[in-house]
Amino acid sequence: MDEQELKQGITKAVEDVRKTKPMAPSITNTVTVNFVANAQLAVGGAAAMVYLADEAEAIASISQSFYVNLGTMFDFYMDTLEPLSDYLHENNHKWVLDPVAAGLGQMRSQAIDYFKDKTPTIIRANATEILTIAEMWGLASNSKTKIRGVEAEDEVEEAKDAAIAIASYTGGVVAVSGKVDLITDGKVIVHSYGGSEMMENITGAGCSLAGVCAIYECVTDSLTAAVTASQIYNLAGKIASKKANGPGSFESEFLDCLYNLSSEDIANNKFEIEELDV
Repeated sequence: MDEQELKQGITKAVEDVRKTKPMAPSITNTVTVNFVANAQLAVGGAAAMVYLADEAEAIASISQSFYVNLGTMFDFYMDTLEPLSDYLHENNHKWVLDPVAAGLGQMRSQAIDYFKDKTPTIIRANATEILTIAEMWGLASNSKTKIRGVEAEDEVEEAKDAAIAIASYTGGVVAVSGKVDLITDGKVIVHSYGGSEMMENITGAGCSLAGVCAIYECVTDSLTAAVTASQIYNLAGKIASKKANGPGSFESEFLDCLYNLSSEDIANNKFEIEELDV
């Protein structure tokens, strides 16, 4: 895939979502559920938040992608997550994993261990979470990585090799969010530029980004979906920060940008693509 092909794929993904309004249901962070849903709606998709096992599998069966976020976990979650991930894997169903605070606590670690053989098609996380997963799955080792809740202790480029290793193992895509986003399928690396430091002052920027990855994954391949989500977020963040007076107005301006940006502008936001030697 070259730059022009990727631009065409991004443009088509944005337009197809706005035409077809696909639903990507979520088991998501209760702190950010509203922002996730609003972002999915703003880009043109539809949202549905579910938590119970029978509901999750039923709604997955009528969707093209599913989003799982481990941000706020309750005891009953494993009763839902294990059979749901079994269903998604067995049916070759696309799904996005956001492994918030990977490595923190027994139940969160149990879930991530279980997902190793359920091959998420996109893993969207910060650098520290990616490094932690690579170590937990025996794909890489980084004893210097420290867990700090939902915040990243590592820079995006420090997670490059881990991201490539995870993507190569799953056959899917890893998207590492940061000042410059890194997206890889193990064959190419895409860097997407833009964004705003203001994103650190609102709750749910990363969670909603993963939810938007799932929306785009309903209409295109996983790599194009993850890049498209990063592109629209980076451009919207850059524009919204110039209009906003603080976190509250930034959130409002940001959602408006997601809704209003043209597919051409999203595709033409700065990115770089690099072929890997595999």
